[in-house]
Amino acid sequence: MRTLDQPTAVIIGAGHAGSEAAISLRQNGYTGRIVLVGDEQSLPYQRPSLSKAFLAGSVAAEAILLRPLAIYAKSEIEMRVGTRVTGIDRASHHITLSDGTSLRYTRLILATGSRPRLLQAPGLPVGKVSANVHYLRTLADVERLHPQFIGGQRLVIIGGGYIGLEVASVARKAGLEVVVLEASSRVLSRVTAPEVSSFYEAVHRSAGVDIRVNTQIERFTYDASTECVSGIVTCDGATLLLDLVIIGIGVLPNSELAEQAGLEVDNGIQVNEFAQTSDPDIFAIGDCSSHPSPIYSRRLRLESVPNALEQARTAAKAINGMLVPYAPVPWFWSDQYDLKLQMVGLSLGYDQVVMRGSPAKRSFVVFYLLSGSIIAADCINRSQEFMFAKKLVAARATPSPSMLADEMLNLKALLDALPAQLLEPVQPA
Repeated sequence: MRTLDQPTAVIIGAGHAGSEAAISLRQNGYTGRIVLVGDEQSLPYQRPSLSKAFLAGSVAAEAILLRPLAIYAKSEIEMRVGTRVTGIDRASHHITLSDGTSLRYTRLILATGSRPRLLQAPGLPVGKVSANVHYLRTLADVERLHPQFIGGQRLVIIGGGYIGLEVASVARKAGLEVVVLEASSRVLSRVTAPEVSSFYEAVHRSAGVDIRVNTQIERFTYDASTECVSGIVTCDGATLLLDLVIIGIGVLPNSELAEQAGLEVDNGIQVNEFAQTSDPDIFAIGDCSSHPSPIYSRRLRLESVPNALEQARTAAKAINGMLVPYAPVPWFWSDQYDLKLQMVGLSLGYDQVVMRGSPAKRSFVVFYLLSGSIIAADCINRSQEFMFAKKLVAARATPSPSMLADEMLNLKALLDALPAQLLEPVQPA
């Protein structure tokens, strides 16, 4: 039995990062109390499923839990779900909770995640909750959406990023009529090359999705009840009549608690290579944190499950006295229709694109090069080559573009030609 006067690790945020941090703390030898506090009513769950299987209704809420309650109980992790943290007192090492109680901590881990960026447009007042306008971030969001997400409904998706396109693919399979509005000149414009954007636009259009790029919203219109949006007027004069709207225009880090507590915050809670904030007793992990990247020589704030899990393990080890620097190669994934898009590295600033394979066959790789070095890769239905691509990006390999494009040349051969010290172990996807 853990006692109240023992060393106590408190984790704020019960998502991927928070759950993993709690389990990793115990696995790495932490003997004190561990308390996991989350403001949602549910146990930690798989958030990517919200725009995929759970949205489609093919799995129940219980099926997407990261771990059953028994696992937390076995590890003697105290779960405080449905409880919001209202403040951090660094001087007394206490946090205050929405139920009026407080918790003392020896070490504090902030895994507060991120929240949807709210759309601001005429006719859609900030703070107004319309019955048929939705953001997808929590189980409750999708459960609120489900009764409206039925075949024949007219759905407008605002935002042509990962979330928007994933929702579009699920919606088309469910028989909804779908329009995607994207303000920039192409979908996925912030994360992929034009070649990949063009491929995905063609895939969605062939599935019946009406994709409109370079499209700005002039205003929203409401029905007679004023409770539901009835249409969207775009700046080019078009009027879209609709039954429901889903907005996916990015997220913002939940760093307010840290900022109020006086921690260093700049596009996320700033941490060092061990996930430690400017207060040595407080750590930050996942979407809410900004960490130094030796690979990219700048700070990164990553919104991905792999980042959340690995940072959680780094923080847990550090709290247990094992200082292992966090220096990963970022990677992400997106499932749309029968396509698995796996991305490694950050392509910002690339000066050359090399394609391996054919978009016409719905299976190819796009490599991003900068001054001859591979800095990122997008793999579409190429899971095996994705594993090699991760290592090539980590090594900043400089093969000739013709070798990268030659499908007769196995990517493993390029790896075998690299000096051993350039290669680092990469976990399976």
